[in-house]
Amino acid sequence: MNVSLTLVVIMAVLYAGGVYAMLERSLTRVLIGFLLLGNATNLLLLIVMGVPGGAPFYGDDGPQSDPLPQALVLTAIVITFAVSAFLLALIYRSWQLGQADLVEDDAEDIALRERAADTSDVMEDEEDDADLDDEATTDFVGLDTSPLTILASSPDIDRRDER
Repeated sequence: MNVSLTLVVIMAVLYAGGVYAMLERSLTRVLIGFLLLGNATNLLLLIVMGVPGGAPFYGDDGPQSDPLPQALVLTAIVITFAVSAFLLALIYRSWQLGQADLVEDDAEDIALRERAADTSDVMEDEEDDADLDDEATTDFVGLDTSPLTILASSPDIDRRDER
């Protein structure tokens, strides 16, 4: 196996593990998943950097590495650290309030999910009805159903002019 292929495989495993861990309900696992994603991103930036071990801007005769990914890695490290500190504070506060770090659904989330399911059923029924009717219809036909009104023809304006 080539060194670059090994790094690509490790990066892919880190991304997959990070996404899987972030889909959990536990905030601790979300933190672990975010750290895995941050490390996978750093590996990605190291892979695209170029020649491994070559210093940027050194010598004119040989291949040089790109300095931009090195700056992006430093930026990614800082961002990962800041978000990790925020998640740790969030986990600590959640533990203080509820003695657990699990995110649970509240009544509003459940009601929203039920409304979305009802709306999708209604939309599917409307799509079935639209398939039966081949003509294109719109609500904006004619002046009576148009959402735009012409100011000169508005009855309120005509009354003001009469005063």
